[in-house]
Amino acid sequence: MNFDGMDPALVEYAPPLHPPPLHPPPLHAPLDQVLDPHLNPNLLQPVDLDPDAAGLDGLSVQDNVGLMGGIYSELHTAVSEVGIPLSAVNFDLHEELLWVGNHGGHATSFFSPTLERFSSFQIHASNDIRQIQSLQTGVMFLTKNNLRCMTRGGLTMFDYLMDESVDNHSMLLTDSSMLLMGGMQNYVIEMDLSTVQETNRYVTEDPGITVMRQSNRFFFCGYSSGKLSLCDLRTFNMEHEFDVYSGSLSDFDVHGNLVVTCGFSSRMNVLTCDRFLKVYDLRMMRAITPLQVHVDPLFLRFVPTYTSRLAIISQQGQCQFCEPTGLASPADIFHVSTVSQAIMSFNVSTSKQVLAFGDSDGIVHIWSTTPEAVFNGYSRATEFAIPCIVDNLPHLDWNQDLLPLSLIPVPLTTDSLLSDWPASNCTPAPRQAPPVDPEILRNMKQVGFIGYSPNPRTRLRNQVPYQLDNEYDYSQVPESPIGREEEPHLYMVAKKYRKVTIKYSKLGLEDFDFKHYNKTLFAGLEPHIPNAYCNCMIQVTYLMEPIRCLLQNHLCQKEFCLSCELGFLFHMLDLSRGDPCQASNFLRAFRTIPEAAALGLILADSDEATGKTNIGRLIQSWCRFLFTQLHQETQELEGPQAYRGAGSSSSFTSTGGSVIGQLFGCEVENCSMCRCGTDTVRVATTLLFTLSYPDIKSDKPPQNYEFVEVLRRSICSEQNTQAWCDNCEKYQPSVQTRNIRRLPDVLVINCEVNSSKEEEFWKAQAEYAFKKALGNIQLFSPPPPPKEPVFGQWGEYSSETCAPYAPSVEELRNVWIPYSLKMKLSKDKKLEVLNCSETEEATDEDTNVYDLTATVVHILDQRTGGSLVAHIKVGETYHQRKEGVTHQQWYLFNDFLIEPVDKCEAVQFDMAWKVPAILFYSKRNVNVKYNLSIKNPIEANVLLAEASLARKQRKCHATFIPLLRSEMPQTGELVGLDAEFVTLNQEEAELRSDGTKSTIKPSQMSVARITCVRGQGPNEGVPFIDDYISTQEQVVDYLTQYSGIKPGDLDAKISSKHLTTLKSTYLKLRFLIDVGVKFVGHGLQKDFRVINLMVPKDQVIDTVYLFHIPRKRMISLRYLAWYFLDLKIQGETHDSIEDARTALQLYRKYLELSRNGTEPENFRKVLKGLYEKGRKMDWKVPEPENQNSPKNAPVYSAMVGL
Repeated sequence: MNFDGMDPALVEYAPPLHPPPLHPPPLHAPLDQVLDPHLNPNLLQPVDLDPDAAGLDGLSVQDNVGLMGGIYSELHTAVSEVGIPLSAVNFDLHEELLWVGNHGGHATSFFSPTLERFSSFQIHASNDIRQIQSLQTGVMFLTKNNLRCMTRGGLTMFDYLMDESVDNHSMLLTDSSMLLMGGMQNYVIEMDLSTVQETNRYVTEDPGITVMRQSNRFFFCGYSSGKLSLCDLRTFNMEHEFDVYSGSLSDFDVHGNLVVTCGFSSRMNVLTCDRFLKVYDLRMMRAITPLQVHVDPLFLRFVPTYTSRLAIISQQGQCQFCEPTGLASPADIFHVSTVSQAIMSFNVSTSKQVLAFGDSDGIVHIWSTTPEAVFNGYSRATEFAIPCIVDNLPHLDWNQDLLPLSLIPVPLTTDSLLSDWPASNCTPAPRQAPPVDPEILRNMKQVGFIGYSPNPRTRLRNQVPYQLDNEYDYSQVPESPIGREEEPHLYMVAKKYRKVTIKYSKLGLEDFDFKHYNKTLFAGLEPHIPNAYCNCMIQVTYLMEPIRCLLQNHLCQKEFCLSCELGFLFHMLDLSRGDPCQASNFLRAFRTIPEAAALGLILADSDEATGKTNIGRLIQSWCRFLFTQLHQETQELEGPQAYRGAGSSSSFTSTGGSVIGQLFGCEVENCSMCRCGTDTVRVATTLLFTLSYPDIKSDKPPQNYEFVEVLRRSICSEQNTQAWCDNCEKYQPSVQTRNIRRLPDVLVINCEVNSSKEEEFWKAQAEYAFKKALGNIQLFSPPPPPKEPVFGQWGEYSSETCAPYAPSVEELRNVWIPYSLKMKLSKDKKLEVLNCSETEEATDEDTNVYDLTATVVHILDQRTGGSLVAHIKVGETYHQRKEGVTHQQWYLFNDFLIEPVDKCEAVQFDMAWKVPAILFYSKRNVNVKYNLSIKNPIEANVLLAEASLARKQRKCHATFIPLLRSEMPQTGELVGLDAEFVTLNQEEAELRSDGTKSTIKPSQMSVARITCVRGQGPNEGVPFIDDYISTQEQVVDYLTQYSGIKPGDLDAKISSKHLTTLKSTYLKLRFLIDVGVKFVGHGLQKDFRVINLMVPKDQVIDTVYLFHIPRKRMISLRYLAWYFLDLKIQGETHDSIEDARTALQLYRKYLELSRNGTEPENFRKVLKGLYEKGRKMDWKVPEPENQNSPKNAPVYSAMVGL
C-alpha cells in the first residue's frame, strides 16, 4: 500500500494484538468451504455478488486503518456461547458495558474494552434477540413478540408479551419513557415505559419495518421491500418516501442532513448485494450522487470524529471507511479476523473509539483506536457483586472442647429470627391422596376382587405431583409446545380449548407428536384443510351409531355425494387407533355443492385465518344444511334415485322415509289463522329447532326462566305476521302457531347466541340457576359416613353404602341447561317439557326422557380468531365395540386434541370465552330401534373395465389391462402402487431473520394419477389400474418434472388418457384394502395421506423403509433402482407404472438379499455398502459414459455374495 500521504506520527503506534495471517483468504472466497460444522448454513444470507462491481482480488487488505488521529486495531475478543450466532450488539449508554444477544435468546454483558464478563442470563427460551436498548435503570431486549426489561444484574423489571401474530424486528426509544416497535405487521406499536402499556398503534401502508432511526426532524423507517419513509415526530404521519432498492433494505444511518442506505437489488430475478450506497439530502429531499464501495455492504454507521465518515461492513468481515460525499478508496479497507465466520451484528460506541462486531460463531470482536479506549464519554460507575467475606473469618477447630462459641460472629438483634417458625407451621399436615387417573378406571378389568389396568404412562414412576388449588384447573391440560412460555393465570382460555396448530418441519408431519395431544383410541381430524371448521360436527355425527351405520352402508353413483364421502371418512375413523385423519375428500365434495356456496358455508383461507367470520353462527347453518342434504341423499324413493340439491331450510314436505328423517325429523303442524276466521294447516317435518328468547329490555334485568320453558316456547312458537289468506285473497295480519305431532329421537337445538343480549340472557339465567342450586345443597345436611365403604368395579362408591353424589360449587357455576329432560305429548297435541334427573325413568308411554349427548361450543379467542370444539358423551356401544368394556365417558374433541373431561364441562358456558352453539339431546336407549349392522357395499365389479371420461381416449392408448373375474386379488397377494400429484394451493412459509424457513401452511396436493400393477402370476408387473383423476378445482402447479402430468391430461375435453373420477378410483383401492392385499411402493405414507385412505400397517410394504438405516437419510427410488437393479428410471419425468414395477422388483431383491428376512445382519452389511457408495457419489446416478453399473463393481458383488 502507498503510505506516502500518511502522517508519520501514526506509524509509531503499536502493532495489533492479533497479527494478521501469513496468507489471508481472498475476500471473495465462499464461506461454505470452511464453514464451522456447528453453524446452520441457513443463517448466512444467500446473496450474489455483483459481477460488474470493482473486484478486490488484486488489492491487499490491511488489518488496521488510519482514521484521523488514531488507528482502528483489534483489541480483544470474547466468546458469548460457542456456535450460537450473535444477533444483536449494543453499547450501554450509561455504563462501561457491552451487551450482546444471540439466536438462542441468551444475553451477555462485558465490562470495559477488556471484555470481562459481567452478567449473563436467558431472555427467551427459543426466539432470537433482535435489538437491545439500555435505559437508566435497566436494559430492554426485543424478541419476536416479547419485550423484556432486565436489570443489569439479571432481575426482571417487566415482561410484555404481545400477540402471536406480531413479528417485531426493531425498536426506537423516542424519549426516556416512550418506545416505538415495528416489524412484519402493518402497524407500529407505541408503548409507555412508565406504565408498561400500549398507548397507540400507528398503521403503516406497507408491512415489514426492519430498521428505525430518529433525527431532530423525522422518524425514519426502513422496509424489507426496499423503501425508506420519513414520518412526523408527533403524529407519525408519513411526510416523504424514497424507493431505495428493488430488493430489500439492509441498513441505513442518519447524520446531519444526510441519509445513507445499503441493501439488495433484484437482478435477473436474483437478490444481489448492491455496492452503490444511496445518499439522500434532507434539505432538498432528493437523492444525490451514490457512493460506490469495494465491499458488499450489509451494515453501515456514521463515525463522526473530525469529519462525517462512514463505516461500511460486509458479511465476510470487510470494513471500509469513506466520506458520504467523496470517493471510496481501497486503501481504507481492513478485515475482521472472524476465522471464516460471518458478521451477524455491528455497532459503534458513543465515544466513537470502539467498534464491536458479532459473528456467527458466538464471538464478539472489539476494535479500538487506543488500548485505553472508553465506551462513553462520561460513564457512571458500575456496581459489582459484593465479594464474599467468609474467607476472612478465623479458622475454628471444632475438635477442641474448650473452644468458646463467642468467637462466631452473630449480629445482635431484637427481632425474631427466620428459624423461629410459629407452631402452626411446624405441625405435620399430610396431603390428601390424589384421585386415580380416569383412564385407569375406564380400562380396568376385575378378576375376583383385584382390578387390572394397563399403565397409561401419564406420570413418572414413583412420582406424584402436588396439585395446588388454583382458580382454574390446568392439571388436565397437557403441556403443549404451542404457547409453552405463557402464564396460564394471565390467559382466560384453558390450553385444551385453544386452537391447536401443526408445527411443520423439513419432514412435514412425520416428526410431529400427535400422541402428545391424543392418548385415546379416537381419531382426531387435522385442521389445516380449507373449511375444516366443521371437524367437531363430523365427530358428533360419527359417534351417533345410527348415522355411522347408515352412511357406511350407503353407496351411490353420484360423483359428489356427501353421504358416500362421510361413509368413507367414518370407515377411516373406525380403522384408526389414535392416529389423526383428514376430511379432505369430504370437504372437496362439500365445496362443489352450489347450495353450500349460496348459503355462505364455504370460507376463503383469508376469512378462516383472520377470524372475521362468526363461526358459531356458521356451524349452526352448516348443521342444518348437512342434515337436510343427508336426508335427501339417503331417503327411499320409488323408482330411480334422482339428485336433488339441498335447500337452505330445515323443513320439507317430502314423504320419503330415511334414517335421518326418523332420527332427527319432528312432524309439526303450522297453523295460520287470519282475522277473518280462516284457519290454514300445513304439515311439515323439521330436523332441528332454534331457541327463541324472550324480549329483553335493556333497562331491566332479565327475568328467571327455566331452560325447559324457553325450549317449549321455541318448539311450540306463536307469532303475529303478515300471511296470504285464500279467503280474503290478499295478505292479512294472521296468527301463526306450531304444534308437534311426533317427537324426534334426537333433539337438535341451535342456540343462536349471536349478540350481546343473548349472552347477557345466558349469564343471568346461569346466575339464577347457580343460586338455586346452592340453596338446594344447603337444604340437605350431609348424612353420616358409612362404616365400610364398598367400591364398585370402576372405583365409584356403591350406591347402597354411600351418600348420593353432591356436586362442588365450581361444578355449578355457569350452568343453565339440564343433563336430562322429559317431553310429553298429550292427546290434544299439547307439549310439556320438564326437568328430570339422570336416573329418572319415563312414567308412561307418552313421556320421553332425553339425555344430553353432545354440545358444540364456540371458543372466543382473540389470539387465534376463535375455534369450535365439541363435548361428546361416548356411549357403551362404542366402548364395547372398540375396547371390549362397557362404559360411558364425556370427551373433548378439539381437532386432533382429544381427552376425557368431566361431564360438568359439557354444560358450563362462560360467555366471556365459551359460547354454546348446538345442543344434542337423545332419547334413552335410542340405538335399540335401529339396525346397527354394517355390510360393506363395495363389490368386486368396481375393478372391472369402465368407460373413460375423456372424449379423445381410444383403446389403442390404453396403458393397462383390467382384471378379469378369475384374476380377482386374494388376501395377502402383492399389488404394486404408485401415485402422482398436482398442487392446488402453494405452500405458505415465512423467512425468519436468521435465514431459516418456517412453514405456516403446507401446500394442498390433489391426486392426479393412480397406478396399480399385478404383483404375482404370469402377468406380474402388468398394470390393471392406471387412472387419471379428473378435477374441477384449479391447478396451480402440475409438477410435470416429478409427476409426468401435463396441462390438459386432466381435462375431459382434450385429454387422451383414461380419465375417471376420484370416487371411482377410491372405490377400487377401498376394495383392495378390504380384501387384504399388500401394497408395495416407495413412499406410500404420503400417497395414502393425499388419497385420504387409512391402510393397516400390516398391508403396507414401503421400500423407502426396507432400504433404510435408522437415523440416516432416506434413499430415492431412482438411486435404489440403479444400485440394485441396474435400471435407469425417472429420466426426464416420473412415470407411475415404471415406479410401481421398480418397487416390486426392489421388494423381490430385498427378499433375495435378506433370505426372506431370516438373515438381517447380512442385509445390514449390504445397506452399509449402499450408504458408503451413496455418500461417495453424493447420491446421484452417474451418466452411462462416466461410470458403469454398480453390479460390475467388486464391492457390490462381495456384498451380494454375503
